[in-house]
Amino acid sequence: MRSNTSTIPARRARRLAESRARRRPLIIAGALAFGLLATAGATLTAPASMADAAGTSPAFALASFTSSVEPVATVTDSGTDRISTAARNALSAAQTAITAASTVSTDIQASGLDVGVADTTVDTTALAAAVKRLDSGAQKLPAPLVPDLTDDVTALVATINTKVSGLRGSLDAAIAVKAEQDAAAAQAQAEAEAAAAAAAAEAEAQAAQSSSSSSGGSTASPSPAFAGAGTSAGEAQSIARGMLAGYGWGDDQFGCLVALWDRESGWNSQAYNAGSGAYGIPQALPGSKMASAGADWQTNAATQISWGLGYISGRYGSPCGAWSHSESVGWY
Repeated sequence: MRSNTSTIPARRARRLAESRARRRPLIIAGALAFGLLATAGATLTAPASMADAAGTSPAFALASFTSSVEPVATVTDSGTDRISTAARNALSAAQTAITAASTVSTDIQASGLDVGVADTTVDTTALAAAVKRLDSGAQKLPAPLVPDLTDDVTALVATINTKVSGLRGSLDAAIAVKAEQDAAAAQAQAEAEAAAAAAAAEAEAQAAQSSSSSSGGSTASPSPAFAGAGTSAGEAQSIARGMLAGYGWGDDQFGCLVALWDRESGWNSQAYNAGSGAYGIPQALPGSKMASAGADWQTNAATQISWGLGYISGRYGSPCGAWSHSESVGWY
């Protein structure tokens, strides 16, 4: 029988070779992993070491990293790269929008005006949260992750600015309406004061004329309020003509009035109709009706004329209306 001493080493050698072949991939993978960790550690710790050596640390920065294709910029407060600039601009715009939202709500409340909008507040909660995420993320995240946060802030700023603009426009419109109302009220008050002043001046002038008549002076147009018992027909007509405007009548009505009272009394304040009991220039029936215009109705032509014009206005609308009726039936 042949000895098998030479075959044993051969078998053992094959088993060792197979064992080494199975372990080789694990060793290679472990070495690669260690190499990657070492490289990453060197890359991530390098900026901190450089900052410590310089005695400063970045106030607004992302952890930088390297790329085999292209280096990625780090976001900083002073960086001029696109990512840093966009982030700073978004944060600045957000602060402006939040301030504007608070201001417009305060202005509306202070005005006390109805701007036609139920809710005059602007909710900036979502924007404030987005600003916090961007501000915090810019200091901790890799630069390529920052643009998404920047876009969120920018979109919320646009929404808030739109609402603020709407509220500001509503407030401006309400202020304009209030200004117009105030101007109209002021004009009405001024006109009322002017009318009151004119009435006072007219009363004062009449009082002066009355005083002149009482002291024996004569006037071309006797004051209606103080025409005496000896008033002539011409003077009585002058008094009546001065009263027409108070009823809104023009001179076209005066001719009708003259004709009417010419027929009734000849403009005699003492005229008396014994058959009917009518008395005075307008021939009131009975004459005591004229007491409603003044206690001196029996002697004062102006009092009689005042009552007569009121009677004509209430019953016929105008002197010409009364004259037409008198022409038709013989009385008015």
